[in-house]
Amino acid sequence: MNILITGSEGFVGQNMVWNLREIRDGKNRTRPDLKIDDIFEYDTKSRYEELESACEKADFVFHFAGVNRPKNIEEFKKGNADFTVELLELLIKKKNTCPVLLSSSIQASLVGRFANSEYGKSKLRAEEIFFEYGKRTGAKVLVYRFTNLFGKWSRPNYNSVVATFCNAIANDLEYKMNDPNTELELLYIDDFFEGMLDALEEKEKHCEYDGLKVCEDIRGRYCYIPYTHRVTLGYIVEKLKEYKTITETKIIPDIPEGSFEKKLLSTYLTYLPQDKLVYNLDMKIDNRGSFTELIKTKTSGQISINITKPGITKGEHWHNTKWEIFMVVSGHGLIQERRLGIDPATRKEYPIIEFEVNGNEMKAVQMIPGYTHNIINLSDSEDLITVMWANEQFDAGHPDTFYEAVTPN
Repeated sequence: MNILITGSEGFVGQNMVWNLREIRDGKNRTRPDLKIDDIFEYDTKSRYEELESACEKADFVFHFAGVNRPKNIEEFKKGNADFTVELLELLIKKKNTCPVLLSSSIQASLVGRFANSEYGKSKLRAEEIFFEYGKRTGAKVLVYRFTNLFGKWSRPNYNSVVATFCNAIANDLEYKMNDPNTELELLYIDDFFEGMLDALEEKEKHCEYDGLKVCEDIRGRYCYIPYTHRVTLGYIVEKLKEYKTITETKIIPDIPEGSFEKKLLSTYLTYLPQDKLVYNLDMKIDNRGSFTELIKTKTSGQISINITKPGITKGEHWHNTKWEIFMVVSGHGLIQERRLGIDPATRKEYPIIEFEVNGNEMKAVQMIPGYTHNIINLSDSEDLITVMWANEQFDAGHPDTFYEAVTPN
């Protein structure tokens, strides 16, 4: 399949091109039945001859090119309606009736706050041109009215208010929020891409519109992607301020799979300046080695890095509720555990359980509640480096850590 993408250097176009390449080159195998050969890119810097050639060879056209922040109103018509006519006339000239997809906007509804939108009017005209083209040629026409898109590579102060806020907060810039209670409907760029792949595989979802409301209809003229999120401007800023503190608190916020929060955090990170991509960690160093907290979570504990010097034993304690997992990534060591109390079967101390560990054959060893445990560096010269996970953050006020030697006196 040969694919033409207009507006290939824009926010949407870039994401589309890069992800289609991954499918073409066999790096993304999530759509095994989708075979992509050539990807034709067209943008303002491209030559007209390139567009002509692409219109002749394309098996599918994504029409993303458009103007949304022009210097004068006339540019709306030129960029959104006139170029659409030019593109479709080229397809007619080349006798190519492949499917064509239009990236329109919810503003084309001209409802509510969009009633006098010049941008919306130009997009509505582009929609009408598409539908007329479908009737005239019999080509499959897919028209999507997209809500606010956000994600990596979106231009601040241009594409999305999410990009504007992300960039401002990540870079300590001033920003303006008129009404924190303003609600937005947002579509994440990865969800957008999956919807576009559905269209390529003829699995698109059709609808009609009741004002701004999507009404699913398998015979509907329009198409939609059912993965949007409704959030307020105030909530977006609140979460972004929380994300900004991660390097200080080391606390990773809750980001459930598929949640808006996960998508927003991934977007925010792409606006960090170079000097904020790295941050220092607080190493607790003594004559036995060091202990460094790497990351913490609100609900799933923390991960730390423990370094034990040659011949040193660390631990010798137990927990009531705390559960840990140790994984030695470098060096040679021994982990010992012993259940507290007396074994009623033998009337003796419970036996010591031992696990020999090394970085060449990594194992995950669990430190379970009610068992005292330690870790011993068996090397005479090499540090023992261990990644440690605990199911709760360390609380100095309630450490749930009590000294008890693994080997009884």
